[in-house]
Amino acid sequence: MILFFQLLSRLPLRLVHSIGALLGWLTYLGSPTYRRNLKANMAQAGIDPALRCKAIAEAGKQAVEVSRIWLRSQQDAVALVVDVDGLDHVLAAQRSGKGVIYLTPHLGCFEITGQYLSTLAAFTALYRPPRYESLRTMIEAGRRRPQLHLAPADLSGVRCLIKALKKGQAVCLLPDQTPQFGEGLWLDFFGRPAYTMTLAARLSETGATLILMWGERLPGGRGFKLHFRPPLAEITGDTVARAQRINHEMEALIRQKPEQYLWGYNRYKCPAGAEPPPSGEKGEGRREKSDTTASEGGG
Repeated sequence: MILFFQLLSRLPLRLVHSIGALLGWLTYLGSPTYRRNLKANMAQAGIDPALRCKAIAEAGKQAVEVSRIWLRSQQDAVALVVDVDGLDHVLAAQRSGKGVIYLTPHLGCFEITGQYLSTLAAFTALYRPPRYESLRTMIEAGRRRPQLHLAPADLSGVRCLIKALKKGQAVCLLPDQTPQFGEGLWLDFFGRPAYTMTLAARLSETGATLILMWGERLPGGRGFKLHFRPPLAEITGDTVARAQRINHEMEALIRQKPEQYLWGYNRYKCPAGAEPPPSGEKGEGRREKSDTTASEGGG
């Protein structure tokens, strides 16, 4: 796989995306579980079935385009960003002197956003290392840049995020990723209970500025357009209310370009050790572990 990614990193983005689209279809046709999840999740969210073919191809592109980001210089990676919408929100947040929390779902290219933001200021992303040491070396080398830091998805990583916010720096999480048991609660996501991380909600209680973002994959290998904006509604209330609001904010982002969301991910799985939500319940989560829990939100 490493050799494959090294070869891909030398190719034009348009060709990388063409190969990715093919791999997306091979995965869809070869994995009944993936196929079932993708169909069910799109139906649950009310996404037009006509977008399914695009979603299959876009998922494959998402999987391989990281080769052009991890295995090239940061300058080469950031050069793939051809347009930025909402940069004024980013600059205003930096001028405020407070910490900044960036939240992004598994939509478009979420790897490129951190690379870009780290050219503007110090940036820390929550990260769960892969099981295989060789892959870990490649991914960590590609993600670590002069101002881009990685925080492990454990208690020490949570402390890193809090420390960065206290310094007025920026942190990033992917709140639509299913956390481990004890690190979340059951909340509504596209009309169905999904085990949802609490960490993003808890960090929002620090008073840091919250900005939503995602990297749109442009057609024809033309690069990426980054989108930044504040939440549609204020993130307030207790941890449960904040986490539920964040879920709804993620839904709104995904609906902007649903064909670029990772629908094949089993978002509604029940983590080992957790009891499933009561039948018919719409995400009225009740269970939390502690005030300092880690999530899988680093991608």
